Amino acid sequence: MADETLPQQIATRLRRDILRGKLEPGHSIKERDNANELGVSRTPMREAIRILATEGLVILRPARSPIVAKPSFKQIADNIEVLSALELLSADLACQNATSDQIDSIAEADARMTRQYETLDPVDLFELDMDFHIAIAQASNNAVLVETHRAILARMWRARYLAARRKRSRDRVIRQHGLIVEGLKARDPDAVRITLQDHLEHLLVNVREYFENEEKQDNDKTARELVK
Repeated sequence: MADETLPQQIATRLRRDILRGKLEPGHSIKERDNANELGVSRTPMREAIRILATEGLVILRPARSPIVAKPSFKQIADNIEVLSALELLSADLACQNATSDQIDSIAEADARMTRQYETLDPVDLFELDMDFHIAIAQASNNAVLVETHRAILARMWRARYLAARRKRSRDRVIRQHGLIVEGLKARDPDAVRITLQDHLEHLLVNVREYFENEEKQDNDKTARELVK
């Protein structure tokens, strides 16, 4: 956070508010009100909102306040498909190209998450999980892949958080992360790919279940309103 510019710090704050549900899909983000709340001018607030718009978390509207985005399941599933391909490629390249220090950083990210799994705030825990996946992409030492992975991951931020919150399978996540680290240390791309593929498949299942549950709740709400 200390290395971030003011707009980036504001974007981080707003992003976390979106994850926590303080800013729900469809919610209007008023520049003046949010700037006053954070004690900043409207210029960095506007820049922060633009950052979130590039991540797909916010939708800009001409002459109107931006709103929190609500992507469809198809949009998210498409992103998961691309993200999965990128993460599998990252793992393959990391086995070939990663330095010992980079693999140690991935192992440390895994260890931090394991140590703090039961005590961290869900958003903090989620961000540690994403640090693990980002570190693997960085260990590919392919700048284009790292940049593309970050862009797709940013679009997936809320969906991945909601999926993780919906099914906090501690034993499975920790076991899979540990196996991925072991495979990277052994420079065994096949072992890493098998575990990572299973890990990513659970992401799509969890996101689908979240959307199905949300649709059911909407249908139940509509049915209750029709009865009134």
